[in-house]
Amino acid sequence: MTVKWQAHGSSDRGRLRPANEDSYLVDEPGGLFVVADGMGGHAAGALASRLAVETTAAALAGKVPIPEGMPESAGAVRAAQLALTDAVRNDSGRRGMGTTLTFCRLRADGEMEIGHIGDSRLYRLRNGTLEQLTRDHTWIQREVDAGKISPERAQRHPNAHILVRSLMADVWMDPDVLEDRALPDDMLLLCSDGLTGPLTDRQIGEVMGTGGTLEDVAAELIDRANRAGGPDNITVVLVRVTEGE
Repeated sequence: MTVKWQAHGSSDRGRLRPANEDSYLVDEPGGLFVVADGMGGHAAGALASRLAVETTAAALAGKVPIPEGMPESAGAVRAAQLALTDAVRNDSGRRGMGTTLTFCRLRADGEMEIGHIGDSRLYRLRNGTLEQLTRDHTWIQREVDAGKISPERAQRHPNAHILVRSLMADVWMDPDVLEDRALPDDMLLLCSDGLTGPLTDRQIGEVMGTGGTLEDVAAELIDRANRAGGPDNITVVLVRVTEGE
């Protein structure tokens, strides 16, 4: 069995932030989709997310060297981290900048490679059920895993944004590298926490399940996040998988 796909990405500043520090990539022919949410002040954060997206894509395409001895997906993240490190060395005012990074690479046989660090997310809607394929690298997720806080309380916890792992200049933290399989009729969503903070998984799944065009689904997700307060930048990348030739 082979698969093909259509994809669409969109990003919005939200209602409260002065600038958009998110970046994303939709490479439909190459099957590569990336979302990054920058940190460190709007100039440095925007640079961090853009460098992470561009360098990861270039490394996976063989245009930027991957550190010797590292698997391809983890090595692409490492290449992105080295690009951030170089940017800080060239301008000390960027010190402390960092970003989340979540990417998915699809192949025609349905194989799916996932790289992830931070709290941007990758979801899959299959047969009406929404599943989060990545796991947040946050303090609150660690508390949920330990049974100290319920998932419901974690959704609105004031410290939900505190990261325990991210892509930082001068500090290497291992990403999660996962493998999965995409099937016809799956819909994938990569997004920043500007979407998942205001909206629950149930609300996100409802919008994704409407059957609308990818453009309409993306616009509705962003609109709902803004109507729920829009406290952060909102980025969504949607991928609809169909049966191949």
